[in-house]
Amino acid sequence: MVCAFFIIFVSAKSFSFQLIIFSFKFMYIDTHSHIYEEEFREDREAVVQRAREAGVNYIVLPDIDSESRNRMLDLAARHPEMLFPLAGLHPTSVYENYKTELAQVEKALGNHTFYGIGECGIDLYWDKSYYREQIKAFEHQLGIAKETGLPVIIHSRDSLEVIFEVLKKHPYTRGILHCFPGNAAEARQAIDMGYLLGIGGVVTFKKSQMADTLREIGPANIVLETDSPYLTPVPFRGKRNESSYIPLIAQKIAELTGLETKKIEEITTQNALNLFNLQCENV
Repeated sequence: MVCAFFIIFVSAKSFSFQLIIFSFKFMYIDTHSHIYEEEFREDREAVVQRAREAGVNYIVLPDIDSESRNRMLDLAARHPEMLFPLAGLHPTSVYENYKTELAQVEKALGNHTFYGIGECGIDLYWDKSYYREQIKAFEHQLGIAKETGLPVIIHSRDSLEVIFEVLKKHPYTRGILHCFPGNAAEARQAIDMGYLLGIGGVVTFKKSQMADTLREIGPANIVLETDSPYLTPVPFRGKRNESSYIPLIAQKIAELTGLETKKIEEITTQNALNLFNLQCENV
């Protein structure tokens, strides 16, 4: 992504011109990071600074639940030029009290500025006990996204087929399928529904299906994400993830798609700027 402007000087005598290009540095956007979580309690500000130094100028902060929301908002308030919070209820935080939690999401939306809805969705990996409640909570948050016009960030672990079924019943065409888990056919289905694919550290793993998917579909409809502190890319796999590792993900995607890393940076940054209605200001 290059933010640039041009000035042309024309000589009246020679009818020649000189093109001077003032361009700013390229930048990355991490569209999914939980750096407000307790894993970053000891060095949170250093993590933010390392992201800046790595060229990650914007970081999107998906919400989890009422327990962590104030930490997220407090961190975003300290770095309003860089950190952009979302409002939502994570599917693994859906229990008997999910309606109360959703009411608190709606209350927060009335009191703060948010840039999207989520992370919401369905998770059938950890616990299926609240499967029906997860669907209801997801449907409700899709409704909030429609009402506000904000993009929705969808969690679909072991549940992509169910996610597609819900989206067919409650269509909304602005958002990200976070940590996209599917094959090329499923990727095309998501794209046809209007969604970008969130690509993170998993793409660097040796046996990642996403490598084959990206080779087939290309990078036009993707955004970069870390899901910090989880899913750390190679060569740091097994350690805590952070936003400064975004360039490693871009480099791997470039390798898989046969493009320059700068091109991946440009495509994914523009996709994220458009989706979250951000301006290219602080690069």
